[in-house]
Amino acid sequence: MAQAHKFQDLEETGEELVALINSSQPEKLRQVIDEHQALFDQHIETKKIVTQILKDVAQIEESAGQRLLDMEEEKKQREKELECLEEQLRQCTAKSQMTDSELQFLQRELESLRNTEHELETLQNEVDEDTTEVIPSAVYVAQVYYLITKIKWEHDTEPHTLKGVHYGADLATPINIDTSIRSRSDVSDQLWGFVNPKW
Repeated sequence: MAQAHKFQDLEETGEELVALINSSQPEKLRQVIDEHQALFDQHIETKKIVTQILKDVAQIEESAGQRLLDMEEEKKQREKELECLEEQLRQCTAKSQMTDSELQFLQRELESLRNTEHELETLQNEVDEDTTEVIPSAVYVAQVYYLITKIKWEHDTEPHTLKGVHYGADLATPINIDTSIRSRSDVSDQLWGFVNPKW
């Protein structure tokens, strides 16, 4: 019953619409339809533009967010590199201080060596002067001793050891005396024993 009543209302409304359409001027109706279509098209275009703007904004936000993350990561990397450089700087500074200390030590050692070298040169000059004066007389004395004793000494012997050869008239006699276990007078007597009193 209620459905029949609704159907009757719908039918009446439809008839009224048909009557309204039939009674309206076609040009005016076409104008209203065109304006309505234009408004609808403008709404669709505006919706497309707004949708594209929202997409662009979302893409810009996503790109900005990614760039922000990249910048944060790069900042962390730069901070690590800065810490590494600071550590290297501290190590280089410590090495530089050690090198300065070593350089000062080496400079002092070099100065000491130069002083020692100068002292050695001075001593060498003094020895050269003494040698120039002493050696000829020493050679002369050694030659005189040899002529008297006929003993030729070895000079590269151990301490407290006398080594040499006595060249007698018929026989060469080796000499090997340990002076640490014999008195000087015994050694002297033994050596003078080689000398021919008729020289």
